[in-house]
Amino acid sequence: MTTTYRRLAALAIVTVALGPFAVPSAHADDPPGSAASASPAPAIDSNSPELMLPDGATLAPAKVLDIKQIVEEEGGEQRRADTNVDVTFALQAEVLFPKNSAKLGPAATARIAAIAAEIDKLGSGRVRVFGFTDNLGTYEHGLKLSKQRAQAVQSVLARSLDPATTFDIRGYSEDYPIADNGSEEGRKKNRRVEISFPRTTPPVTP
Repeated sequence: MTTTYRRLAALAIVTVALGPFAVPSAHADDPPGSAASASPAPAIDSNSPELMLPDGATLAPAKVLDIKQIVEEEGGEQRRADTNVDVTFALQAEVLFPKNSAKLGPAATARIAAIAAEIDKLGSGRVRVFGFTDNLGTYEHGLKLSKQRAQAVQSVLARSLDPATTFDIRGYSEDYPIADNGSEEGRKKNRRVEISFPRTTPPVTP
């Protein structure tokens, strides 16, 4: 069966702050421990008349936000986000586990093995595996289940990766939702396992 993908975003931004005016800022929806870095900002002549600054405005340091490209399967079962510095795969829990379980389903191993191949090709030997749940049930149960699911995914990754690979495994329960928990569609997106790793190979620009 052919899987259909959709490209959600491709972004490259340079922001320049003006003295007394509002400053655009980067928004990261990644949980704690995420890599956050950007390429060096280009040199900008703050005295250039082409900037047409308002009276009294001055330039703050320029900031370059990394390119971020997101590709998602139709249906949202798997989502991939590439930046200049790392790669993140998000897999919905339903494609990996039975309901309220941390036991991997029959189709899960192939999906995880494909991600391991990408880590071998692009990565640097350090992998983060984070589990998340929706807001149903108790927070404590979500912490336990999300950690167990992250551990289950890590165990499959470890079979295919270099034994020297370092893993960071965490469960976050309902923290860091990526969708509205007020609907089942949103909760489905929030029930997920994310696999991320720093990249050593630069992304290919389409």
